[in-house]
Order: sequence, then C-alpha cells, then structure tokens
Amino acid sequence: MDKNLWNLKPLFGEEKSLQEAIKKGIERAKTFEKLYKDKLFELTPEAFYEAMKTYESICESLSRIMTYAFLRFASNTKEGAFYADCEMRVNAAQESLLFFDLEFNALEVKKQQEFIQNSKEYAYYLELLSKNSKHQLSLKEEKILLKTQPVSVDSFKRLFDEHLSRLRFGITLDGNTKEVGEEEVLSLLYDKEREVRKRAQESLSEGLKKNLDLLTYIYNIVRKDLKITTELRNYTNLEESRHLDNQTTQKSVDSMVKTINENVSIVEEYYTLKAKILGLETLYDYDRYAPISCGEDVEFTYQESKAIVLEAFKEFSPRFHRIAMRAFEEGWVDSHPRENKRGGAFSHSCVPSVHPYLMLNHTNRRRDVFTMAHELGHTIHQTLSYQVGYLNADTPLTTAETASVFAEMLLFEKMKKNLNLEQKIELYAGKLEDVFATLFRQNVFTNFERLVHSKEGELDKEEFCALWQEENQKMFGKSVVLTPNYRLWWSYIPHFIHTPFYCYAYSYGQLLVFALFGVYRLNPIDFVSKYEEFLSLGGSKSPKELVGIFGLDIESNDFWQIGMNEVKLLLKGLREIL
Repeated sequence: MDKNLWNLKPLFGEEKSLQEAIKKGIERAKTFEKLYKDKLFELTPEAFYEAMKTYESICESLSRIMTYAFLRFASNTKEGAFYADCEMRVNAAQESLLFFDLEFNALEVKKQQEFIQNSKEYAYYLELLSKNSKHQLSLKEEKILLKTQPVSVDSFKRLFDEHLSRLRFGITLDGNTKEVGEEEVLSLLYDKEREVRKRAQESLSEGLKKNLDLLTYIYNIVRKDLKITTELRNYTNLEESRHLDNQTTQKSVDSMVKTINENVSIVEEYYTLKAKILGLETLYDYDRYAPISCGEDVEFTYQESKAIVLEAFKEFSPRFHRIAMRAFEEGWVDSHPRENKRGGAFSHSCVPSVHPYLMLNHTNRRRDVFTMAHELGHTIHQTLSYQVGYLNADTPLTTAETASVFAEMLLFEKMKKNLNLEQKIELYAGKLEDVFATLFRQNVFTNFERLVHSKEGELDKEEFCALWQEENQKMFGKSVVLTPNYRLWWSYIPHFIHTPFYCYAYSYGQLLVFALFGVYRLNPIDFVSKYEEFLSLGGSKSPKELVGIFGLDIESNDFWQIGMNEVKLLLKGLREIL
C-alpha cells in the first residue's frame, strides 16, 4: 500500500540544531526587548521599519520551533512531554515580545501613521493593530483583566466544557443499555436505522434537559460578559470585536445574512426531496442526517485518490498541480492512520522559509478523497501566501477556507462525471447536506445569537428554547417537523459560550467560495490568474480588497447572490438525476 510520511528535516535536521534554535530565539527576543521596550516613540520611521523586520524574523523562528514540536506530537502523541517543554521555552521568549503590539497602539496617532506609511509590506498588519488601539485599555487595566481572566467568564467556559465532557447519555440498542458521551450519541443521528436515530435524539434531549438550568445560567453569564466588554472597550455594538478579528465589516456581514435568509427555501425544497428519496411520509429532526445510500460503498485507494485530485488540479491550474505534486514527492504529507498518530486532517502553514505540512488519515472512503482535496487546497493557499512574509501570510477565518472549499468543488465537478446514477444521487445529496451544515445552519446560529444578545436582562430556559425552535423552523419550513425535544439543542453548542458571533464566519467563507466558483464557471480563462493572485496575498489585504480583484463588492447583495445561485445549481443537478 502506497503511503506518505513527513520529512521534518527541512525544519530541524537534528536535536542539537533544535536546541540551539530555542536558545538563540530566547536570546534574540530578550535583546529585542532591551533595544525597543519603552523606546518606540523615539524611533524614526526608518528605524521602526528595521525593528519590524527583526520582529518578524524572531516570530518566524519561534514559529518554526513550535511547528516542529507540534508535528512530532501529531504524528506520535507519546511526544507530549517534548511538545510541552518546547512550548514552555518558546513562551518564555514570546513574553519578551508582548510589549511591542501594546506599545505601538499607545503611540500618538500621528506617529503611528508615520510608521505605517513607511512600513511597506507591514502597512496592513500595522493598520489592523491600530484599529484595535481605541479598544485597548491602560496597561494597568489590561494587567488586571489578564490576572482575573481565569476566574471571570473563562471559568464558566471551562465549566461548560468540563460539564459537557462528563455527561453520559443512556441509550438502549439491540437490547443492550449503555452510557455514551456527547460525541457518540450525536454520531448515532447519522445511523441508517430510523429507530436508532430516534433513540439517540431522545437520549441527548433527556440528558440536556436534566442539565438545562446550569447551561442556561452559563449562557446568561456569557451574555453579561459580552455586554460589559463591549462597554469597557468602546465597541459600537456587540458584534464589532468579532468583525475586527475577521477583518470584515458590519455591512458585509449584514448583506450576507440577508441573502441567506432570503434564500432559505432551498433547504425546505431539498428536505422535501429527501423525504421522497428515503420513502418517508414525514421527516422529523432526527431524520435530517439519515444517510442516502443508493448503491454499494465505493472504495478509493490512496493512489486512486491522489490521481483524481491531482487531475482535477491540473485541469484548473498547472501551478496548483505543481504545488500538490511537490507535497506528495517532498515529504509534506503524512497520509495514513497508525497507532499513537493523531486523528483528523489538517494543513499546517509552517513558515515561509520551509513549506506546509499536511496530515491525512486515509481509509479508502469517498469522503477521504474530498478531505485530501480540501487539505491540499489549504496547502496551496499557504504556499502561495508565503510571498507576503510570515506576519502577512495568515488569513482570517472569513477567507481561510477559500482554497480548501474551492478545491472540493473542483473535485466534485470532476468526480460526478465518472459515477453511475445511484452514486451521483449519493454524491449530490452528501454535498448539499455539507453545504447546508456550513451555510444555512451556521446562519441560523447567527440569527439566534442576535436575538438572544438583543434581549435585556437574564433569559430563562424557556425563552432560549422558544427562540431556538423559532429560528430553526424558519430554515426547514414545512419539510421537517421539529419535535419538542429539539427545543433544547441550543444548550450544547460550544461556540455560543466560547466565542459569541463566531459562527457567521463559516457561512461567510462558504458563500464567498461559491460566489467565486460562480465567477469561475462564467469566465474560467480570466479567473485563474486573478484567483492565484487572491490566494498569494494571504492576509495582507482585507477580504473586501481581495474580492475586489474580481471587480466584485463583498458588501453588495449581488455578490452573495452569485454564491447562492451556485447552491441552487447543486439542487437543480440533484433534481435532474432523480
């Protein structure tokens, strides 16, 4: 069986060079602190630019160390002690750099602008920093907040995580009753047997119901904390801090949400079709994830997966194909599961002086082929973005999934040509449900959060439940009956607790990709070079500027509707083959 394994030597060839790098990194960070702490205001624009180059170089060298430590741990989880040791020593170096952002934001506006204007490739990075300056408190106040953080709202987030992880849900299957965790009971909602799905729904609901008072209290604490933070830091509204992190605007987000809300009938239309495909008179909430299996499972060997993904890339862009080939040939990929290897898949951007590293756990399923395309999309994006340097290469969540989801669409278009009718039905249905989970469901989360956070005072559990049921029913219309049990299911969503208004970024990224794919479908020849430029700019420009490369306006409803039309095309494709 053909396999790929990582070659970590480009990072560090031997243990001695790693230890030397750690020692040198700590020394460089301390020297940087001595040179510049409390002295930024004295620098000329030219001297500040040199300081920025040094700062970036130190940050990249520390990231190189942590990349190596993380990859060793990911490939062998017994390396936890090694990873922890590297993290502790690198954190010691990073402490010496903490002053830099804070001190830059404390500069007078005129001085800041002088530095930004003369900082060339770092201008946008510094602009993002300066945007947060008006929300920054005094050093003393920031230290107090940092000190009290473990016993403030963060302690309730931890309580939520620990409590949910300890919950056990009783369920009887094949005459045997057992206790399972949250992940396992949720996975049973995808079972092919309806009775199993129904029992999983009842089990999860019963467990949540017993803990609803505590979960309600935690959510109310999060709501209060967000309001207090918004007031303390002078944000114009409760969402602004999230939009700043995502490098986007309120207008753009509102335009996207409006477009999704206006096209939600797509979901109702699909689930009405799904009921017919499954031969069910009525779909209940526990039927949403029922698998549509119209034939025998098709296996894809690792070699077959590589061949079809590489072919899809080659037909789109020779440059994409070359980067993907390098990944397989030069030790960027760890491809198969093994004992002590971490599960899942990712593409780690590493540092511009090396290359990304990509983890797969290929098991010959069709989903594994799409995972390969997805992660290679990230790898291509990361490789292209190296040209803007370490500090600029990282992208916000709103554009981070652009290349990965686009790569999945390229594969989808390629794969559907080579499947029989039954396999096509399964492919289309699976793709549409993936889209709905990322696009419409996350938008429902956003609508729900906006309602919840707009209310004054504490909400009781019944108010949370009513708002949740109302917003979800709007999405499904008459196609799915949401049972009373479903009313409770807001209570286990971690993003509501950890990062309010985080979920819209998933919808944003998904619909942005579909809009770009719609542009590509209309004019493939002009699209490729612009798209490669888009990816090459990494996080050095805002999403609005990046989309502007195509002559489009991300704050316009028309832009988002292009993406929505692509979703409609998928549904039309399914209808045509039924």
